[in-house]
Amino acid sequence: MLLGLLIGVVPLVLPLLISPRYKGAETSKTYECGIDTVGSAWSRFGLGYTLFALVFVAFEVDLLYLFPVALVLRAHHWAGVAWVALFLAILSLALVFVWRKGVFTWTLGTVAPPPPKMDSPRAS
Repeated sequence: MLLGLLIGVVPLVLPLLISPRYKGAETSKTYECGIDTVGSAWSRFGLGYTLFALVFVAFEVDLLYLFPVALVLRAHHWAGVAWVALFLAILSLALVFVWRKGVFTWTLGTVAPPPPKMDSPRAS
């Protein structure tokens, strides 16, 4: 038990003891693929991307429930088919609701404009 505790605690404590205290200004800079950033590294994505991703994840998880149901569907005959049809009908209604709310409508200009271009210090 003591060995297990040491194996778990030593890798967490040892870096705190041997790591340098001063990290320098370079470690706080934004790093992207080895290229210095130009302008602001923070850019906003439109809300449409987030909503689309949430709807995708929700429907993906719901549709994954159909795989185990397909394995036991033979044992339930028509009652199982009716439950699956009801499940798919509810999913279809949810899809129609989301569609009418405009989640799948992509309009140009919903994303925040990019930051103004700045001259790179390396260009001179």
